[in-house]
Amino acid sequence: MKRIFKNILFKILNTPEKVNTSIFSGLSRGIQNVMFEGNNAVPDGCNFSGKVSVGYATTLGYNNFIHGDVKIGKYCQLGVGVAVFTKNHPTNYMSTYINKNLFNGELKQLRKESEVVIGHDVWIGHNVIIVGNVNIGNGAILAAGSVVTKDVAPYSIVAGVPAKELRKRYADSIIKEIETLKWWDKSEKELEKIKPLFFKDFTNKTSIYE
Repeated sequence: MKRIFKNILFKILNTPEKVNTSIFSGLSRGIQNVMFEGNNAVPDGCNFSGKVSVGYATTLGYNNFIHGDVKIGKYCQLGVGVAVFTKNHPTNYMSTYINKNLFNGELKQLRKESEVVIGHDVWIGHNVIIVGNVNIGNGAILAAGSVVTKDVAPYSIVAGVPAKELRKRYADSIIKEIETLKWWDKSEKELEKIKPLFFKDFTNKTSIYE
């Protein structure tokens, strides 16, 4: 009986709910802190605080933790367990402790606060952690398990702890063309016209129009 009740409760809690054009599944906290542009997907266990914006068609992963002043662009994909933190404990003072148990939490005012900006069409892998004052360029790929503490160049692939650039995805000429095209800002009709470009392999190419 207990198992049946659990299964029923699980199905109820995980039934997708459509709000405007975005889909929410399971239980997430702090949704009121987020501005969604539309066509977003938010699965179970996500947690938000601060001032967060999520661009059009960006999809989140299970148990994403996004805290602070965070801007995420359009058409991004976040894997399971991704965490973004823009606030950090003070490190140049007597203590890093900011809980209310010490001086009623007054040391919280010493906490460092910054901003994370994630561009468009960014793929963030499983368990990636992004901390500090960081800008992630358009089209970047953050490999699973990476800890990102510095800016990431557009269309680069980074990995490791701390994350370092492995390589660029394309030739610089192609990167320039895509940045000029700004396909993420186009309407569905406009995207249909350039649809063949999305099926091209740019390996060893110097132009998206070859």
